[in-house]
Amino acid sequence: MPARPRALGALVALFTAGYLAPYLLPTLVGRLSAGLGLSSAQAGLIGSVLLLGSSCAGFALASSVERIGPRGAARLGLACMALGYGTAAASASLSPVVAGAVLGGFGSGTATAVAASGISGRPDPHRAATLGLLTVSATAGGLYLTLPHLGTGHALPFAAIAAAALLVWPLTGWLPGGTAALRRTPVGPLPSRRAGAVLAASILCWSMAQNALWGVSGRIGLTQAGLSEVALGLVFAVALGAGLAGVTAAGALGPRLGRAAPIGVGTALIAGCVVLSAAADDAGSFATGEILWNALYPVVLSHLLGLAATLDPRGRWAVLVGSASSLGVACGPVTGSLLSEAVGYPGMGLALGALLLVVAAPMTGVARRGAFSAGPLGSGAGVRPLSEEVSPSGV
Repeated sequence: MPARPRALGALVALFTAGYLAPYLLPTLVGRLSAGLGLSSAQAGLIGSVLLLGSSCAGFALASSVERIGPRGAARLGLACMALGYGTAAASASLSPVVAGAVLGGFGSGTATAVAASGISGRPDPHRAATLGLLTVSATAGGLYLTLPHLGTGHALPFAAIAAAALLVWPLTGWLPGGTAALRRTPVGPLPSRRAGAVLAASILCWSMAQNALWGVSGRIGLTQAGLSEVALGLVFAVALGAGLAGVTAAGALGPRLGRAAPIGVGTALIAGCVVLSAAADDAGSFATGEILWNALYPVVLSHLLGLAATLDPRGRWAVLVGSASSLGVACGPVTGSLLSEAVGYPGMGLALGALLLVVAAPMTGVARRGAFSAGPLGSGAGVRPLSEEVSPSGV
């Protein structure tokens, strides 16, 4: 039947549109700083506000997507993206840019919430999430290669995200309305509360640690590793290619290795890459750390998103966990700046690596589904095995 492939295509497109702003955050922040005469901290703060808007949308809509209707919620999010990012692109004044970034961020979070909720209802949410990561990585990579040839300034990346929202709009017709979805499956209490809460708190720290390094990676490469701007751009381009390879590998492997090993071992390896990149004092070690890190990141993230999807087939935990990740991303640049100023780049890397190792344990515990209950906090209710197939929810 064509409805399900079309619905999956719409969900992947929404996923791509929703995640595009966070993927383009480095160029957004850099161009805001240059184009509006802002300091790096001020431009980074606008980026953080954008991501906070996205996170707030996810927390607000976690249990409301089906009530509003996937189609209506998706169109609301895409409209906010087009209007908000379009306003930011068209303005050269600070206030409209900030207002547009906040509205656009809320729209991005809304689109991501609909996508996460729908992907959770697929028979294989891990593969659907991996396809979304592959698509957004390829789209962002194409924009990173294209935008520098089209000009400078913040208008281009903001306009590109707004255009992506408009391009995805027609596909929302393939999504179901709220009334039909609610008739098919009655709304129940949020399941797997302990596992979900642990996973959400852990992924917040997981995302914050990595984006703390990402926020200062450019400065590490230029000032500590001694790279030129051209060489630094080449390293980031190769790292993005490694990320695409990582997403492809994650899709090919699927859940064959389970989720505990990729999440636990992958996070430990990422911690090592973070330490290596932060301590790098030459081009080779810096490039090695950045490229390996970007190859591993999507593999672990796809399993985390797939794990969140299994906790609730209605997608509420997938939305909440994704929003917690966005909140961690938003807090990352500030954390990296404060840590690097306090203890230097190598000390920052050690602190972030240690944090990643700490959160690897509870995330692996949730993946193994033996350490936490699925019922309300403290209930002791059992958890269904991860291998149990989630029934589709009509998308």
